Amino acid sequence: MLARVRWRAATRVPLSFAQALHTSARVLRTKHISDELFTDSADEKLVAYPLVTATDLARSDRPPTEVRLLARDYIDNALYNPHYGYFAKRAVIFTTGDDAAKGFDFGNIRNQLKFDGIVADRYQEFGVDPDSGPGRQIWHTPTELFRPWYGQAIAQCLVSEYLLKYFPYEDLIIYEVGAGNGTLGTNILDFIRERYPDVYERTRYRIIEISKSLAENQKRSLHHHSCVEVINKSIFEWRQREWAPCFFLALEVVDNFPHDIVRYHAQSGEPFQTMIAIDDGGEYHEVFEPVRDPLLSSYLSLRSTLRPGTPYSTPWWKLRHKLPFAPNLSKPHFVPTRMYDLLMRLRTHFPRHRLLLSDFSSLPEAIDGHDAPVVQTRFRNLMVPVTTYLVTPGYFDIFFPTDFELLRDVYEAVMVRKHHVTDQGRSSPLGSIATSVDGAQYFFFRGRREPMDGVVSASGLPIGLRHSGVYSHREFLETYADLDQTKLMNGDNPMLDLYQNVKFLF
Repeated sequence: MLARVRWRAATRVPLSFAQALHTSARVLRTKHISDELFTDSADEKLVAYPLVTATDLARSDRPPTEVRLLARDYIDNALYNPHYGYFAKRAVIFTTGDDAAKGFDFGNIRNQLKFDGIVADRYQEFGVDPDSGPGRQIWHTPTELFRPWYGQAIAQCLVSEYLLKYFPYEDLIIYEVGAGNGTLGTNILDFIRERYPDVYERTRYRIIEISKSLAENQKRSLHHHSCVEVINKSIFEWRQREWAPCFFLALEVVDNFPHDIVRYHAQSGEPFQTMIAIDDGGEYHEVFEPVRDPLLSSYLSLRSTLRPGTPYSTPWWKLRHKLPFAPNLSKPHFVPTRMYDLLMRLRTHFPRHRLLLSDFSSLPEAIDGHDAPVVQTRFRNLMVPVTTYLVTPGYFDIFFPTDFELLRDVYEAVMVRKHHVTDQGRSSPLGSIATSVDGAQYFFFRGRREPMDGVVSASGLPIGLRHSGVYSHREFLETYADLDQTKLMNGDNPMLDLYQNVKFLF
């Protein structure tokens, strides 16, 4: 089952409603991409529009007109604008009840079919969608669906690593970004307090939450844990440096990170960044220009060292573009620049972190392009996918798959600089990967020893060592979860069987 498809029914509503919500965007649907869409030959009025960012648009309570913006800023604004964005206006997080410590009684559920029916009934408790217009955008995560057991698996992973490499020399410091209802934090801390009281006494849990309303919910959910601090701020506005070893959690978050869009010239392979021009009638126009954005340029440069060529550098693609009337640009390549931004901020502000990240590795019904998103809305209690990202802001979810193997390599490359250390400490249950480490200015504050090749810290972990591996959803849970707790009467285990398109980076 695909989590973010919100428990879709087998039938599908006609797309007439979704199509009506589209503005009359000038989307590239023809076989040949005309040169008039390049900046040097596009409508002068479109090119002359002022360039704005999602931060600029957050000050207005109306969708913009007569502006230009990068594709990532367009997607950012559609999802996160505080006045009309999708998450401010439509999104509701599925829960199994008011008590974050309690979930479904899996041991008394007959089989998977019965479990599906119970979840569907729980969806109905959120109310019926109106006959016209978009409905409530309800979505669920494994944290909510399998609470508290999923959160306890995360806790067991963190505690295992902490006991192996940091206890008793360092406190257990956990940062979570995008904590939703606070369910994961509740389940983690309840578990640590009950199973590892000595560790709990040394635990600090900090949530970085962009949404003011969710931050208030998290404070209420976690009020019984005095070690919790909720910071109502975007991680991309974070300026404080955490010098101590810490764990950084990003679960079911990065799929909604905005992406840039690049197209490659058929002959030269030159990348062109996509700009969205919004005219005075609110219509969208894609305009292509050579890559000028520093963040996008930096990512593409790094990617080229890890994966030479482009996603479309195949013999078939080159042959196809030599044919008459072939497109002169590739299909879209959706580039995870916001994720890249996060990794660089982790390196700067959390220099001794361990990253635990989980999200979708693939998605069905995605729009056309490489690493393309699913774009969908809810209508009359059914999820309706559409075929373009140029949709009315606030009405559609836009979520992306993650290439975890590429993410792992990008992550390592961002963190690595000069030194190389082989892991001589104790191994984690999931195994370890020896990696290069950065210089002293990123890993240690003034007064600590300088990092040296082969030197381990007091915790037994080589100074500055980075571990990162990619694991399937099943592999991770079979290592850390108490699977008997989510087993159904017939032996099925939905916590293992669902979310097969999810992976972990740790």
